[in-house]
Amino acid sequence: MSIITGYDPKTLRETVDVAAAEARLADLGNLRSLSALNEKVELLRLLGRADEAWDVANEALRQARFSGDRETALGARIRRAQVQQYQGKLQPALTDLTICVEEAHGHEWGALEATALHNRGKVHFDLHEYPDALADLKAAVFLWEKSGASIDQLESSMIAIGVVEAFVAK
Repeated sequence: MSIITGYDPKTLRETVDVAAAEARLADLGNLRSLSALNEKVELLRLLGRADEAWDVANEALRQARFSGDRETALGARIRRAQVQQYQGKLQPALTDLTICVEEAHGHEWGALEATALHNRGKVHFDLHEYPDALADLKAAVFLWEKSGASIDQLESSMIAIGVVEAFVAK
């Protein structure tokens, strides 16, 4: 069973099976591996525990940087920017995601670039910058399709595009 059960058409946020998310968070317990920290960031964010997610996101980013793998560190930075968005820190999230888009593009990390674009599009949406949101979301879908992503991976962006297009048409 998936923790994400759908997407809210007004906020573009994920709807969540809270019990499943809480259970998975409990399963992770005190694990401190980078993969466990990254998963905890996502779960805490989805559960609305943005301040806890922020602390874990910073820990994950530090650990990713120490690993020396720039691609892994960029993924952690994208997740941290998502938390900023959920905290209502939209301008810092937008700045971080723009830097992430540029770095991923420069290294030809298509999936990370798509992820950063998708999330930047959602921040633009929160800022009521609908044409910019639409451009980012469409670019994310293009990159994901180019990399052979599954329809499940594309679903969030496709739903978001439909919602944003409705706002642009108003």
